[in-house]
Amino acid sequence: MIVLQLKRSIVSLRIVVRRIEIIMLGSVRKFFLQLIAGANLATIFIMSFIGYSDRLDPVKHEMFANAGFVFPLFLIINFCFLIFWLCFKKIGTLIPLLGYIFCYIPVRTYIPFNIPTSAPSGAIKVMSYNVWAFAGWERYPDGKFPILEYIREQKADILCLQEASTNEIGKARVDAVMDKLYQYSDTAMSGPGGDCIAIYSRYPIVSRERIQYPSRGNLSMAYEIKKGNDTIIVVNNHLETTGLSVEDKSRFKSMVKGNLEGPDAKKASYHLVDKLGEASIKRAPQADAVARYLSKNLGRSIILCGDFNDSPISYAHHVISKNLTDCYVESGNGPGLSYHKGGMYVRIDNIMCSSDWQPFECKVDSKIKDSDHYPIFCWLKKRGKP
Repeated sequence: MIVLQLKRSIVSLRIVVRRIEIIMLGSVRKFFLQLIAGANLATIFIMSFIGYSDRLDPVKHEMFANAGFVFPLFLIINFCFLIFWLCFKKIGTLIPLLGYIFCYIPVRTYIPFNIPTSAPSGAIKVMSYNVWAFAGWERYPDGKFPILEYIREQKADILCLQEASTNEIGKARVDAVMDKLYQYSDTAMSGPGGDCIAIYSRYPIVSRERIQYPSRGNLSMAYEIKKGNDTIIVVNNHLETTGLSVEDKSRFKSMVKGNLEGPDAKKASYHLVDKLGEASIKRAPQADAVARYLSKNLGRSIILCGDFNDSPISYAHHVISKNLTDCYVESGNGPGLSYHKGGMYVRIDNIMCSSDWQPFECKVDSKIKDSDHYPIFCWLKKRGKP
């Protein structure tokens, strides 16, 4: 009898212990999930702040001038949280999903997705390309230059080039190709030793105007182009460069690969942030000047191209695109990384247009790697009058 009661007591004790274990495990699991939820919310807060940081003028907020460059990192972290919640508690997926919804505008600006639609008949092809002085030291075995051959194949109706200096390969070589493709062209330089930008057009260029802003080596030009009965303003931009040297980019690439650690990595990262911040401060008034020019010509037909030297989540991109349609966001797909040297991959080249144009098939073409930029092109079709 005593033995039987003892056995019953042991069984009861085991049951109690098991229940305590279940309760404790439940409490630990609950605490862990709450911790993860808190981390997810913190990630969304930072992602949101960075996503909308393009509203902050770098002149007044230098610390956040280049926050947009790390925006994709937080997109990825939030996606990792989404996978976690799918695996452990599906109701938790609402947290990262709501984060993406709240950040819809910056997410779409950085990495748009659109249903592909072919360009209709009558659309014109516009291309913008930082040609890196035509990468003059590179050529095919037959002596032809890759970038010139690429331009010949693309047959763009309006072509805007940045870093279009012909010193490396010679003006005669460039003209020999371009004169056969385009009847109308113009080049402009910021000054001795500064940048050269160029425009080539199948339609008459009837006027040119430099958009004035402070810069030692960069510039923006506005052209009036006559297409039939329409007059189109085409703005070609090359905004302030990042100022990063070859050595700076090499160090950054080493950091990305994990080859630079400790004090060296810390020193290199601070140096990088300082240089990018200085460039953003110089770039902000340039972007403001372009935005003012666009505001003065509000209601007119405008196509804007160029190398902004800044990410899609940036003050420069935000103020310039305020009254324009970003053709890549409207009709492109994916991140569209247009700069690809030194371990830095970001879309800094743009094509934008006024509301009287409908963009189609905007694309960053990564097939040609001879410049440090990939070209961006788009087809534009005039919208019907209401």
